[in-house]
Amino acid sequence: MSANSQILPPLPERMRPHSLVEYVGQKHLVGPGCVLHNMISSGALSSFILWGPPGVGKTTLARIMADTLDREFFTLSAVSAGVKDVRDVIEHARSKTLFSHAAAPVLFIDEIHRFNKAQ
Repeated sequence: MSANSQILPPLPERMRPHSLVEYVGQKHLVGPGCVLHNMISSGALSSFILWGPPGVGKTTLARIMADTLDREFFTLSAVSAGVKDVRDVIEHARSKTLFSHAAAPVLFIDEIHRFNKAQ
């Protein structure tokens, strides 16, 4: 490999859709007039849970929503993250939005069912 060549991201990362137009499936959620499409159109995101088997596009959809609305995107895995990690992201969001008009970031927690009730 030459010094001038760039290392490409893995193929799945390069093939990942970057907009709702490119996103395949889940038309009952992301199609025109549907709940997630309306949230993106209005810019008013609320908390929600995406459920499904691995590889169906949950993280991709969350990233598309954040990118479309020009919001910072954070992802945590409940397998390795704890309450402190969630609090750190919330504190970061508060500090960035407290004295500015910046939109709230999107926090995606993968494997959320792994958190226990105390967390």
